[in-house]
Amino acid sequence: MNPYDFSVQVRVRFVAEQSDPAADLYLFAYTIRVENTGSVAAQLLSRHWIITDGNGKVEEVRGAGVVGEQPHLAPGQFFEYTSGCPLSTPYGTMRGSYQCVAADGVTFDVNIAEFVLTVPRVLH
Repeated sequence: MNPYDFSVQVRVRFVAEQSDPAADLYLFAYTIRVENTGSVAAQLLSRHWIITDGNGKVEEVRGAGVVGEQPHLAPGQFFEYTSGCPLSTPYGTMRGSYQCVAADGVTFDVNIAEFVLTVPRVLH
């Protein structure tokens, strides 16, 4: 087992009530559950997202923590949060990483696999 490991689970929802397709605005909410699956306590310090819209336009977002927090997670603990992503197309993807530091000072990255943002019934 890797002593420095987090698992990441993602759920995505299209937020129709805050979207305006006529103005090319599609808002997606994503809920992420980050769990410390390693054997050493660690803190999530920062995030790096790569967001690609349906036209292939790429935007990178970097920042401290997630939703204003830098959670400390002991082995087996999890942190769940919801955030949003506006797109100018009804389809896109997100992928990225979290940068973390373990209680023993070791720094490590947690990769977040690509996930799809899509308006229902857009993809067949």
